Amino acid sequence: MNILLIEDDAVLADGLTHTLSGSGYSVTSATTGGYADQLLQAQGFDLIVLDLGLPDMDGLELLRKLRSRKIPLPILILTARDGVNDRINGIEQGADDYMTKPFELRELEARVHALIRRCYGGFSNDIVIGRLALDTHNHQVLVDGQTINLSAREYGVLEILLIQAGKVVSKDRIAQRLAVDGDALTDNAVEIYVHRLRKRIEPYGAVIRTVRGLGYLLERSDDE
Repeated sequence: MNILLIEDDAVLADGLTHTLSGSGYSVTSATTGGYADQLLQAQGFDLIVLDLGLPDMDGLELLRKLRSRKIPLPILILTARDGVNDRINGIEQGADDYMTKPFELRELEARVHALIRRCYGGFSNDIVIGRLALDTHNHQVLVDGQTINLSAREYGVLEILLIQAGKVVSKDRIAQRLAVDGDALTDNAVEIYVHRLRKRIEPYGAVIRTVRGLGYLLERSDDE
């Protein structure tokens, strides 16, 4: 799971990154709204943690901009603005949760996990297709309760396909999702990872279908 942390306090951002990374999340930090917007257009993320007091714009302005572009990612506001009207305004503008500073890191970690579980896994920790299960709490892919050994990028590809199961995921989105230091994978690299995964998961009641010109779709196999 990739998290975009938008926070201009370097010390706080470092602490949040350490905590969330320790829970198995991949965290990318941005100190301004403008840079965060660039990252969102260049990479794939699963959740946003958003401070409102950014140096270049109000965080609510960025929130409105993202929602106007129909970006559906869950967004957790993290701010010193603790008034009731501030909370109401944040939720009305499109935030999924609202936390005020100061806060306990454990509570933020719990809220992040709850948002991911609610948005991607219903009321369960697992997203299940055939005999495959994505454990959203421990960040593992399981078959009949046993962990599948995958490389980091194989896991990344399978994770996004499982999260979006039944929906087409474009090559570009997969490439951006696995980007390292802004360098996305080539189409050929994506095809190689998908080919490897296809052979790994087909015995377990799940199939990756190619939707020509659009991308890939993960669903239960016809035999299930």
